[in-house]
Amino acid sequence: MRSATRTGTRSAWTLLGLGLVVGSTAIYPYVRLDSTAGRLAVSDELHYALLVGHVFTAMVALVLGPLQFVPAIRAHRRWHRRIGRVYVAAVVLAGVLAIPVALLSDRLLTQVGLTIPAVGWLVTAGLAVRAIRRGDVEAHRSWMTRNYALTFLAVTARLLVPLMLLAVLPFTGGSLAALAGAIPSAIPAGQVLGWVIDLAVAEALIRRRRARHRNPVPMKELS
Repeated sequence: MRSATRTGTRSAWTLLGLGLVVGSTAIYPYVRLDSTAGRLAVSDELHYALLVGHVFTAMVALVLGPLQFVPAIRAHRRWHRRIGRVYVAAVVLAGVLAIPVALLSDRLLTQVGLTIPAVGWLVTAGLAVRAIRRGDVEAHRSWMTRNYALTFLAVTARLLVPLMLLAVLPFTGGSLAALAGAIPSAIPAGQVLGWVIDLAVAEALIRRRRARHRNPVPMKELS
């Protein structure tokens, strides 16, 4: 049991570290409020304002989310609830803003690929809240795991895009110009692959946790 707790703590802090590092680089262009510096092309000032609002609220969720999985913080229910409420509020705001941001994009793959996880973000947050209000802690944890998997898309997509570009580099003959031309297509593809991969990992973690609870390790094996 202690081993599982230590593993959970390390995983949560790792997620937080990645979120801070990758999230900081992602949010930097928007701190300057330069509409030409972001990764997504915007159609007008309203589109950019919605995008900025989404980016900042999503960053709050990205940073707060891992804290909900730290066993020591979960043990302090008051802090767990407080952080959880702020996290869910950030997710709801970011998710609501993400839908028009995606639909106003000029790329169909971006429209579909970001609208689906945005809706899933809102749905999983709602189901997580409903589960805890019913006292179903296990269902709450499962829905929150899925929800943060969608939150973590901000990190996963940004890690996948350079990997995808490196994968196609041999087919461009090493041409940097050709590689730069592939970036606009790689970004939406990375966004779609990101939430698919994140949800697959989340489901694997949920099933492993449930299996561990069904088949607990005997006490004599822990000593």
